[in-house]
Amino acid sequence: MHIVLLSGGSGNRLWPLSNETRSKQFLKLLDNGSGQRESMVQRVWGQLGQMGLQQSAIVATGRSQVEMLQNQLGLEVEMVVEPARRDTFPAIALAAGYLYSVKGASPNDVVIVLPVDPFVEDHFFEKVKELETLMLQTEADLGLMGVLPDHPSSKFGYIVPQSTSKLDNGMEFLRVNHFVEKPEEQHALQLMEQSALWNCGVFAFRLEYVINHLLEQSLPIQYDELIHQYNRMEKTSFDYAVVEKAKNIVVMPYKGIWKDLGTWNVLTEEIQSTVIGKGTLTEDSHNTHVINELDIPITVIGSPNLIVAASPDGILVSEKNASIRIKEVMQFGDQRPMYEERRWGRYRVLDYIKYPNGNEVLTKRICILQGKNLSYQYHLLRSEVWTVISGQGEMILDGTVRMIEKGDVIVISTEAKHSLRAITDIEIIEVQTGSQLVEDDIVRLAMNWGEITEIVMI
Repeated sequence: MHIVLLSGGSGNRLWPLSNETRSKQFLKLLDNGSGQRESMVQRVWGQLGQMGLQQSAIVATGRSQVEMLQNQLGLEVEMVVEPARRDTFPAIALAAGYLYSVKGASPNDVVIVLPVDPFVEDHFFEKVKELETLMLQTEADLGLMGVLPDHPSSKFGYIVPQSTSKLDNGMEFLRVNHFVEKPEEQHALQLMEQSALWNCGVFAFRLEYVINHLLEQSLPIQYDELIHQYNRMEKTSFDYAVVEKAKNIVVMPYKGIWKDLGTWNVLTEEIQSTVIGKGTLTEDSHNTHVINELDIPITVIGSPNLIVAASPDGILVSEKNASIRIKEVMQFGDQRPMYEERRWGRYRVLDYIKYPNGNEVLTKRICILQGKNLSYQYHLLRSEVWTVISGQGEMILDGTVRMIEKGDVIVISTEAKHSLRAITDIEIIEVQTGSQLVEDDIVRLAMNWGEITEIVMI
């Protein structure tokens, strides 16, 4: 069995904490049971580990999320990276090509696709294992996971069954009749009476099923070539391209907690602390949550049922049930993300200004975690000045190796080759100056410290 975790999302519904590079699955707001906070993706990855499924899992994602995933799951996590965002069918097809041509998976192997961020109980993943058994013992084209609903909801799609069957081992499953997408609550109640299930976005298939879809569309099944021709693939969902056209679909019922923590009102139901960061709530501000990533305090007095969220990207104050309207009122556009996590640590934008002559100045606070390093790189469009405010590190600048620590100031000119390894957690104020300050203005020569030192020694 192979598991593909889909990690995408534009990062709008949980603004201002989420942004283009930090989608909802990366927000460290959930209690991990040990007094520490973890993200949705860390929670799911940990659950896969408890069930012995991590070694079978790869993550399908876009370029903008690679370093965030490495930061939160570790550098060893195996990823399939889309060259461009093209919806769920191309992402799953690319993962299938990777499993087939790179991993050498058998066409008869079962592939199970999961969203990277469901809030579920551990036994959900026992059902994932049973889904493999279901696919191996039936002639079904597709297998799905369906959640037994505990209330009529218009937020989810419904899987309507036509009959109940059992496998040889007595395991019960349902054959699918049709689907209903986000019905009105009265219709949803009628669907529940027909034993309909919530569709939780889990797909299972034999690898050859998706490989054949690619062949039918005259698309390559070799991973490298599929990446090269990725722009030929239609931007469409797996539901539309595959599920709606399948003739024989079965579904495994799951009874237990399942939530999509994609809105503030639902997410705060699972956040145990009412104040995260600097903040104060009065007792009559019941069912209000303050989540503050800024260094200035937030005080809420006599205001119940609110979400108050603050980050370098902005500040949100909303009645919880109204927070789902965030997409209606916000114009997200091309705003630069003001906070990002990378494989080496994190940074926060402190200030940005563009002068009439076109010159730009960007100021960041950067933290590189102990033992991690920046890539060996240079910039074509900007110079930088680093001021070390805490910690120690080993720096390479144009072939010269030196130790840096609190109080040191380093000038990095345009095209100067440089890297930094943190001996302890090290924090730097970086001031960039140039004609175009974009993240793409990085020419990387090497990534890991061993390779970098070898290049410098040569």
